[in-house]
Amino acid sequence: MSESTIDEATAPSAESGEGIRAAAWRVAGAVADPEIPVLTIADLGVLRDVRVVGSGIEVDITPTYCGCPAMSMITMEIELALEKAGFGRPKVNTVLSPAWTTDWMTDEGRAKLKDYGIAPPNKGSGRRALFGVEQVACPHCGATDTAVIADFGSTACKALWRCNACREPFDYFKCH
Repeated sequence: MSESTIDEATAPSAESGEGIRAAAWRVAGAVADPEIPVLTIADLGVLRDVRVVGSGIEVDITPTYCGCPAMSMITMEIELALEKAGFGRPKVNTVLSPAWTTDWMTDEGRAKLKDYGIAPPNKGSGRRALFGVEQVACPHCGATDTAVIADFGSTACKALWRCNACREPFDYFKCH
């Protein structure tokens, strides 16, 4: 058996290729984002596809923005997680089109961001938010009387905002 094949002795049991795909999706989707560790790549919508190709697994991921420095770490973590789960040596592809949008984030991911102290992107705003004024709720007190301080926060995918009610600064996950 080559290194690129699914190890049938240790891979999660599945009757069909679809069962193997679902098991590989669960494993890959559980990989944490290295910049926001409370989120998984499935929460973020970065995990785009998992396929059984021959006797191997291929995974497609889309960065939150081109040049995201976390992508190489995410790729390595996916490979390690799948190998540990018995899926041999998977292939991870970075897919740039269509471009990632915050609309791909799960409701659970948005809730995790808020609980972590980062204002989640407004649902359904996606790329449309680039052309309008956004109202961002403070993740600390919930007030919507907030203002942007800087277009870039602790990472390039976040902006720094301040709540005018509680006066606390906070990161806002930018809409793309």
